[in-house]
Parts: sequence; structure tokens; C-alpha cells
Amino acid sequence: MCYSAQVVADYRKFVRTFGAIIDIHEFARLFFERTEGIGKAKIPKAMEDAFADPQDEATREINALIARFTSAQVTKLEQDLFKQRTRLADAERTLQTKVTKAATESQRIATDKIAWVKGKLEDLQRTALQPRDSRIFPGNYAPVMVMEGGQRVVKPMRYQCRIAGKPASYDTKYPGTYNARRDSLEGFWAPCFGYTHAVLLVEVFYENVSRAKYEGTLLETHERDENVVLEFRPGNGELMHVACLWSRWSAPGEPDLLSFAAITDEPPPEVAATGHDRCIIPIKPENVDAWLNPNPNNLEAMYAILDDRDRPYYEHRLAA
Repeated sequence: MCYSAQVVADYRKFVRTFGAIIDIHEFARLFFERTEGIGKAKIPKAMEDAFADPQDEATREINALIARFTSAQVTKLEQDLFKQRTRLADAERTLQTKVTKAATESQRIATDKIAWVKGKLEDLQRTALQPRDSRIFPGNYAPVMVMEGGQRVVKPMRYQCRIAGKPASYDTKYPGTYNARRDSLEGFWAPCFGYTHAVLLVEVFYENVSRAKYEGTLLETHERDENVVLEFRPGNGELMHVACLWSRWSAPGEPDLLSFAAITDEPPPEVAATGHDRCIIPIKPENVDAWLNPNPNNLEAMYAILDDRDRPYYEHRLAA
């Protein structure tokens, strides 16, 4: 399961590389709904940064929405910081006269929360991007490319697919729906496979792996089935054009949800050797248009694209 990935979060990369157009309406809707508290969209900082230098009325509107949301977040965090500093001061005054378990615990919690809030404030206010600003987890949004009317189009979508017609409860009932197993494409994923395909640009992906499997030791040598996070990076340094499925979910009284899942398959030997049993599928750049134009009556052609995949050697290391 690709539980996390460092992606191309700037839609302009799609525009430059593929001649794609941006679905500005969907981007504006996403940022508006987040600002208004409709849903709880989690948007990577790098995805916001693409609108830092607006060139037209539409991107200026999005830039303003991002600024409003950031300002509200800063105000909320500053209020929490004041609250925790007051809590810390109260605990320290108590500890000067008498050491109690409650005061000691309150001091510890307040100290930890102050450090966390300061970190969040620094993240919100800094302008220089860091690699982690492009990292997505299930529930995060990312720009993906689809095909509409013969034109490559970039849309913002949530990384966890809720198939049209399914209840919203599927998000919790099936929490692993950020990945679509190849062996279930004509089962669970049949409403999307052959109909709504997408491509996500990925630089690095991350996997949770059993420490016992990774180290080649018996589980009994560990106190519990502890996991480690591994970072996998193509040895050729090239972007991965990851095959995805997507859906537009609608329901009365609810905002539309665009969401996607990355297709996974059996891993190449170097990934399997780390103890992980799945891997995303990077398709060849020359197959992107064919992937984005599926024919439900010719699924064999889609499987052929998945088979004729890019096969970089994945170098790995323990994630920082």
C-alpha cells in the first residue's frame, strides 16, 4: 500500500509538460470550501504555493482564499499558544511550592503543545518550500491529470477514492481505498476501471514495513509487530507517471467530491526484499494518453499498459 508519496503538487508542471489546462473552477471550489469550513480539505503547502503569484482574476481569487484561510489558522494557533503559555506558567508556579503529579503533567503537556504550535506557525508563515510540502497522505489533496473532451485537464482530488453512488461511510468502512489493487479492478473498482482514469506525478513514495521483515528477523525478537517507514526513490531520478482511478461523488445537500486511488500490483524484487508486498504502477509516458482514454470494451488494452510499465530500480532508505 502506497500510504504516502512526494508528488508534483504544482499544477503548472502538468501544464508545461503535457500542455494540460487547469480546471480552475474545481481549484477555486476546493479552496473556497476549505475557507468556509465546508469539509476538512487537507491541502499540501506546495499546492497552495502554485497560486502565490497570481496572473489573472481567477488565480487572484484563489490566492485571496488561501490568504484568508492562513490568517484564520494563524489567529487560532496564536490563541492556543497564549492558552498553553498560561497553562505552563500556572504549572510552574505550583511546582515552585509543591511538586504534584497534576502540575508536572500539566507542565509536560503545555511544553509539548507550545513546541507543536510554534512549529505549525513557522510552517504557515515561511515562504521557502521544503520537500515535505509536496508530501501527501490518505485524505490529502493533490493535482491529478485526466482527459476531458480530448484535452488533458488538471483537477484537484482527494487521495482516497469514494466511488460515485457509494455512501460517505465507505471512507471509514474501507480506509484503504487510497490504493486500488490490480486484482480487484474488475471487482470493487469496476465502476472506475475502463471509465475514469487519471495520472499522478510522483517523485518518491513511502511504505510502512514490518521491522521484523525488513531486518529479516523473527517477529518474536521484537516486543511487538513494530513498523518502519521506508522511502523508495527511482534510481534514474525520473518522475513516475502513476496509474490512478478517480470518481466524482455527489449526494443531495453535499458538495461534490473528486477523489482518486493509485493502482498497486505485486512489487519488483528490490521492493519485495524490504518486506513489502505491494507497489504503485508507473506507466510509460508514451502510454499516458491511451491510459487517460480507456475503452470499457477493451480492458485488455488497459492491462497491457499496466504490464508495459516503467521499471526503474527503486533505491530505498529509512525515512527521516
